[in-house]
Amino acid sequence: MISSPRLDTRYRLTEALALELAETYGTPLYVVDEKHFRERIRTYRQAFLAAYSRSEISLASKANSTLALVKIAYQEGCTIDVASEGEFRVALAAGVPGSKCHLHGNNKTRSEIEFALANGIGHIVADCFEEIEVLGQLLGEESNQTKIVLRLAPGVDPVTHAKISTGQADTKFGFNITDGSAERATVRCLKLGLNLYGFHCHVGSQLLDPEAQRSGGELIARFAIDMKDRHGFCAEYLNVGGGLGVTYTSKDQPMGMQDYCRLIVQTVTETLLGSGIDPVLGQEPGRSLVAESGLTLYRVGVIKTVPSPTIGKRTYAAVDGGLSDNPRPALYGSKYTVERVAPTPSEKTATFTVSGKHCETDKLFDEVPLSADLAVGDLIQVLCTGAYNSSMASNYNRYPRPASVLIREDGSHAVIQRRDSWEEMLARDILPDDLA
Repeated sequence: MISSPRLDTRYRLTEALALELAETYGTPLYVVDEKHFRERIRTYRQAFLAAYSRSEISLASKANSTLALVKIAYQEGCTIDVASEGEFRVALAAGVPGSKCHLHGNNKTRSEIEFALANGIGHIVADCFEEIEVLGQLLGEESNQTKIVLRLAPGVDPVTHAKISTGQADTKFGFNITDGSAERATVRCLKLGLNLYGFHCHVGSQLLDPEAQRSGGELIARFAIDMKDRHGFCAEYLNVGGGLGVTYTSKDQPMGMQDYCRLIVQTVTETLLGSGIDPVLGQEPGRSLVAESGLTLYRVGVIKTVPSPTIGKRTYAAVDGGLSDNPRPALYGSKYTVERVAPTPSEKTATFTVSGKHCETDKLFDEVPLSADLAVGDLIQVLCTGAYNSSMASNYNRYPRPASVLIREDGSHAVIQRRDSWEEMLARDILPDDLA
């Protein structure tokens, strides 16, 4: 298998810009570079189009649903994948037509589906039999107006973290192919007169090679052939999900987008050869589009060295954020590249555990090399945080969620999501009259 050479394509701040941003907006701070983000989308779309002319890229907005980033993705030719009414509302508020959005979700409420239909959703990815019945009831005589895609569980177990693996047989998502559920769902949609458009699968995230996604694509392509042969249904659309990994650390070496798309398309088209099925092929990347375009800026607050029974001694560098602005190390054991922002970093390095300020162990980045002269007040930048940091942030310990700043293509910068105010953080709380 031939892979394109991997370059370090992650966005970084210069010292001057980092200092300016920290002074202007405070820290912790999410930063996304607009030019970098647009170029990532263009590269992915061009790679997919070069491999298959009838292709469609959707931004998986769960990765980062900030209004400005969703709008940029739409401007660059993406449709928008939404996994809730809230994410759909973001897309609509960003000026994306409902028809350019796809609704996912393994437990959609009736009201979510009603909202999607009322706002002209492009297609709904049905995930269970109960949802099919609700769609049949709500659409009625207009059943041919809204496209329905069935999410399939192809039985592929990818090489990735268990908590971001979604395509195996034992999963909450979709209709299992091997136990006959997927075929029964297809038949039920046809019987109800729903506008069945095609099939979807997603096997997992942070995939460093395409093998799992190729397997998923082959299985849903074979399933599409079976449904045509057995029930006369010719799929117009196949979506092989997202999942292409990114470079969190130097150990991560994801395949280049061009080779990745070429190999996935090759698998699906070779499987469909001679079947008479000529679908639109979809992918829905999120992490691979936006992660490397963003970073998080922190300021070091406390540095202390303590005894350690495992390594002799440990030096902690505490920053002004933590698991409330990046829960992924605590959830998944995720690793990141951490760099000191300095004009001339010391050539001598030391090992630090960068910790947060929450009332937990809160080891954000365990045992990372930083300049030996790291000092209180220094800025550090954590690369590749454009995906799943802002969207997963919380107010744990009542800390405000950070602001997000967009570095514009002309070099200027603008807030695209402001830091929580204390008033906003207390606005949901209600003190009963007898406690006031």
